[in-house]
Amino acid sequence: MAYQPVFSEESRTHLRMLNANQRSIVLEAIAQQLCFEPTVLARNRKLMRPNSLAGWELRIGNLRVFYNVFESSELVEVVAVGLKEGNRIFIAGEEVEL
Repeated sequence: MAYQPVFSEESRTHLRMLNANQRSIVLEAIAQQLCFEPTVLARNRKLMRPNSLAGWELRIGNLRVFYNVFESSELVEVVAVGLKEGNRIFIAGEEVEL
């Protein structure tokens, strides 16, 4: 079963804030990792503790993609894209607590 990735308006803004190389890496990882079995735990995919942002996290080096999965409609909603620096996550240039 193939899932369709959809991007929130905020995540589109986050993508535009990345440089072209980072954006390419993120979009390729979403196509490879989230279109098939986005809820299967893997080394770079994890279910997050309850938070107000998203249910799942995709790790790509120091880049992070936060997403929710809607199995009934086979959609993966990308809600945020950020950078990890040390123990801190930055989304749209601002540090967030998850």
